[in-house]
Amino acid sequence: MTQPTASLLPRERALLDGFDALGDAELIALVLGTGHAGASVTRVAEALVERLGGLEGLLRAGVHDVAGQAGVGLAKAARLRAAVELGRRSVARASSAGRLALGSSADVAAWARGRIGHLDHEEVWLLSLDGRNGLRGARRIGQGGLHGAPLQPRDAMRAAVRDAASACVLVHNHPAGNPEPSREDLEVTRAVARAADIVGIPLVDHVIVGGGSHVSLFDRGLLAPPEP
Repeated sequence: MTQPTASLLPRERALLDGFDALGDAELIALVLGTGHAGASVTRVAEALVERLGGLEGLLRAGVHDVAGQAGVGLAKAARLRAAVELGRRSVARASSAGRLALGSSADVAAWARGRIGHLDHEEVWLLSLDGRNGLRGARRIGQGGLHGAPLQPRDAMRAAVRDAASACVLVHNHPAGNPEPSREDLEVTRAVARAADIVGIPLVDHVIVGGGSHVSLFDRGLLAPPEP
C-alpha cells in the first residue's frame, strides 16, 4: 500500500513530488535537518516561521535571531542563512543577466521585490536602460532607515552616466508596506527628473514597492513623459 504523501518527511516528499511541492516550513525543515528532543524538525521549522512572521521575516532575520529558536542553534542558523543568501543571489543574478527587459512598471516592480522588497530599511536604486528598455546596470544610490533614504540628484545621474544609459528608472522600497508615494518621494523624483533632462538621460519612471504591491509615478501621471 502506498504511503500518503502528506505523511512523508520533507526530504521524502521532495524526492517524490519535487521541491516546489513543499511548503515554506518543509523547505526550512529540510535545510535544518534535525529537530530536538520532543519536537520534530518540521515542528521546529513551523515554530520558527510562526515566530519570525513568515518567510518574509526569515529574510530579514539575523543569524542570532534564527539561532534563538529552540532546536536550531548557531550551526543550523548559519546553514539556513546561507541557503537564504544563495536564493537571494540567484534571483539577483538572474535578474541582471544579459539584458533583462524592463518595459513596464510591473517589470521594474518584479525586479525590485526580489532584491529589496523584503528589507527592513529603505533603499533607492537607479536602473540604467538601453534604447530598448534593456537593463544596462543597477546601482544602489541611497540607503536609510525605516522612513527614508537620503538621495541627491547628482548621485542618480552619476550612476546613469557611468552605465552609458539611454534612459533611467528610480526604484525604492517602503519597509512599512504602503507603496503610496510621500511628499518627499515626489520632490526627489522631480529633482532627479530635472537633472536627468540636463544630462540628456531621461528619467522614465519611479517605482515604489511595498506590501506586495507597487506604485508607478509615471502610471499615476505624476511624472511627465520625456521629450521626443
